[in-house]
Amino acid sequence: MNRRTMLAAPLAAPLLASATTAQAQPALVTEEFMIPAGDAGIELFLRNKRPENLTSFSPARTVIFVHGATYPAHTAFDLPLGGLSWMDYIAGQGFDVWCLDIRGYGRSTRPPEMSQPPEANPPIVRGETAVKDIGTAAAFIRERRNVAKLVHIGWSWGSTLMGRFAADNPALVERLVLFAPPWLRDGPSLAGGATAATLGAYRTVTQAQARERWMTGVPEAKRAGLIPPGWFEHWAGVTWATDPEGMRRNPQTLRAPNGVLLDSREYAQAGRPFWDPAKVTAPTLLVVAEWDRDTPPSMALAIFPLLTNSPGKRLVVLGDGTHTIVMERNRGALFQAVQGFLVEASA
Repeated sequence: MNRRTMLAAPLAAPLLASATTAQAQPALVTEEFMIPAGDAGIELFLRNKRPENLTSFSPARTVIFVHGATYPAHTAFDLPLGGLSWMDYIAGQGFDVWCLDIRGYGRSTRPPEMSQPPEANPPIVRGETAVKDIGTAAAFIRERRNVAKLVHIGWSWGSTLMGRFAADNPALVERLVLFAPPWLRDGPSLAGGATAATLGAYRTVTQAQARERWMTGVPEAKRAGLIPPGWFEHWAGVTWATDPEGMRRNPQTLRAPNGVLLDSREYAQAGRPFWDPAKVTAPTLLVVAEWDRDTPPSMALAIFPLLTNSPGKRLVVLGDGTHTIVMERNRGALFQAVQGFLVEASA
């Protein structure tokens, strides 16, 4: 199943003015797909944006986004804050841009365990399963566009997954962008589950908990101006609405699979990497914000020297931002850092 709509791409918001011109951007085509994951009853949600006049596709200009441990891809990467989403921004530069909701997240199928009490089943959607979903989605895109490789972009846990995919499938990755990449850690992730001896199949998150986690590590004097008015509420509204069952609770919650938390315990907290950076042969960009307490800059700094076979590797640390800088006042710095890397790739 797919849905196709036509959108006129808006002009860049003021925070991106330095990276755009006052000229009208090309109209963008939006398509949505539900594709079989290969397991009975499981389908994956993909959204695509591209310029209306783009008819020839190349690996360097075909991009797939994957989300982190708690929230889906399409409500982050394609959320028009200030009139512009990150997918709009990249597509407006002549790129074919896709985002994937892994099973259990967003508009992809929630496994049946998520309809039962969380304690009834062990953690679901572990890293191996998520990487399999990425492989399925990437194969669909490569076949549809008749390209041999894609540019892979991951955020947070999605960086771990994309790193693993790139390490295991070097012939299929054109370039790799790891935004807020996790690595080995001394303590538990801020994603949750820190105190539970036994993790259930999934966890629930309220909007208040999400905001508290978002502000962790932000200097008190900077908090009021970090997120423009209404942006958090807009993101939270569309994100929590992807989980109708959670919306019926009081307070409203978002369910998220716990496989990532079990992986964190068995890999990151145990000193065992889930992926081997030395196996990545694609040019790689690591980008992280200074106030990130989920995946602090020290993690990206630890990964960087291990990318021994990545040509043209790059590490960028952005000021005045958190783990969620993609939806903050200074998101333009993120957009521009990544876009420079992508344009360089396609030159």
